[in-house]
Amino acid sequence: MPLCRIVTSANASEKIRTSLLTELSRFIAEALRKPESYVMTHLVTDATMTFAGTPEPACFIELMSIGTFTPEQTASLSAALCSRIEKSIGVPKSRTYIEFTNSVGHLWGHDGETF
Repeated sequence: MPLCRIVTSANASEKIRTSLLTELSRFIAEALRKPESYVMTHLVTDATMTFAGTPEPACFIELMSIGTFTPEQTASLSAALCSRIEKSIGVPKSRTYIEFTNSVGHLWGHDGETF
């Protein structure tokens, strides 16, 4: 049940948003070794945000998954996610925060059941 939620003050066309979310869905499935059929990606653009006291483009990413992230995984995922965001919507890596959350299956519902 990986969920990648992105909130950014940057603007992006529908084509760029769709391309980014599709790319991230595949990437996350592969990186976490989970079926892509369970991966959800979510992007909110044009959010009102500040980072370091300025309204320049910024981004917050939350990546949640059932299981445990290792320090090596989060380091690798952080680099890859920041690069993809910077390339696709132009938010510098230095203006992106990422929160990794380990979840337990019984706290996530899907299809009328829990994991």
